Amino acid sequence: MTDKIQSVPQPLVRTNQWFIVISVVAAWLTGFEWILSLPLAAGLSGLLFGYNPVMRAARHFLKKDSSKYIPEDWEQQQFNQKIAVICLAGGLVSFASGYTGLGYFFTIMVAMAAFIAILGFCIGCFIRFQWSKYKAKHASTS
Repeated sequence: MTDKIQSVPQPLVRTNQWFIVISVVAAWLTGFEWILSLPLAAGLSGLLFGYNPVMRAARHFLKKDSSKYIPEDWEQQQFNQKIAVICLAGGLVSFASGYTGLGYFFTIMVAMAAFIAILGFCIGCFIRFQWSKYKAKHASTS
């Protein structure tokens, strides 16, 4: 019996990454930190309900069948989305609490990670791989 591997078409992942980057930059430029709540809400929805409205909307613009695009691993995307949600929430709460420096720290981290992923290197993938390697090493030595 083989398990079907869940995947997400790469253009949907890229759309979500651009949405994060653009939202963070818009929040910085306008000073309206509430803009961070948009990608945060989309990310939380994706994690909690399996429904990311940004990706769902972008799906309507795909020109080919979803299976014809480069697939991105669904579990890896969930891991990456958790990191993004933590950073976006940290940024939003920090800005709202008057901790502007901490707000910039969190939002710079998430914007840079998303933009670097758009360029082709997935920091979340690297972190998950290193964590898996660490767990395997320590499980074998126990």
